[in-house]
Amino acid sequence: MKTQKKTLVMGASVNPDRYAYRAVKMLQQHGHPVVAIGKKEDDLDGLHIQKELIDFDGVDTVTLYLNPMNQQKYYDYIIGLKPKRVVFNPGTENPEFYKLLKDNNIEVEVACTLVMLSLGNY
Repeated sequence: MKTQKKTLVMGASVNPDRYAYRAVKMLQQHGHPVVAIGKKEDDLDGLHIQKELIDFDGVDTVTLYLNPMNQQKYYDYIIGLKPKRVVFNPGTENPEFYKLLKDNNIEVEVACTLVMLSLGNY
């Protein structure tokens, strides 16, 4: 039995053309509990996408679908959740945030969540 990793998808969307949408669906298919924050509150097949910054418990991984400019306002929030790691998907690379995370003993992974899930190394 593979470990389930509660994952926060930052930048979640109900638009099926967006990678964040595909990540939510694929994480669920692989049995990972998912919580999500997006630009607007919405419902994605029963998953409530939050607009507010909820203090989620037990988040193992945060996967980012926000460009570096849009990440800044979430630095303290993400660090405060104390995840084990943050995944920077293509287009979200942010050396400034890497340093802050590492300074707080949070693992930085520059990779694609979809590829990691496909390869079984999520």
